[in-house]
Amino acid sequence: MSRAPSTISREINRNGGYDNYRATSADHNAWNNALRPKLCKLHWQPALCKTIETKLRKKWSPQQIAGWLKIKYSVDESKHVSHETIYKSLFIQTRGVLKKELQRCLRSKRTIRRAKTSTLKGRGLGSIPHAVSIRERPASVEDRAVPGHWEGDLIEGCKKTFIATLVERHSRYVVLVKLKDKKSNTVIDALIKQARKLPSDLYKTLTWDRGSEITNHQKFTLATDIQVYLCDPQSPWQRGSNEN
Repeated sequence: MSRAPSTISREINRNGGYDNYRATSADHNAWNNALRPKLCKLHWQPALCKTIETKLRKKWSPQQIAGWLKIKYSVDESKHVSHETIYKSLFIQTRGVLKKELQRCLRSKRTIRRAKTSTLKGRGLGSIPHAVSIRERPASVEDRAVPGHWEGDLIEGCKKTFIATLVERHSRYVVLVKLKDKKSNTVIDALIKQARKLPSDLYKTLTWDRGSEITNHQKFTLATDIQVYLCDPQSPWQRGSNEN
């Protein structure tokens, strides 16, 4: 089934246990749960909400707050939230989470969050030819059941230095690839070279953000037979291993 034993055990326990588990009723419950509106992470953590509210009132951006939380609570992942979670709490799930008045504390002072589609198109981002969505990744990638599924990112340092970071989801093993620039051909060639150093069963998929450096992802797939999946536009946190 390509699932970890713990995943199967949790599925059985939440649907009546070994003696009473029925696949039909379990499937029905799963669909019902999926249709319910999900309360965001901040709903259950009033103390964390208070901390975020304080920072917002000091004119901190959601991105700054998300980064600060990762540093402040480096060993407590329950207090890590993405900037998108903060935005959603402000613009979508305002009742009982973050006060709507805090929208005025944002630097833009907008009460409606605008889509970035047109901006992305203007900069040549967001639309990458023949992109395969992260939503199409195999289920075995999501639960980290088997090794061989990697997540990557491009980091730009001072004086125009560039490094590609690769994190294997199952083991959390990290590989750094030095780059001379961030052009797509440069990045892809370096990733191909790195991929050929590993056995094929330890490198099956690669998930990346929608940066321009991954535009030639098809070249990588043709050379390595490794499928590339791309995050949704402006959603780098979907690469949970690499972002954290």
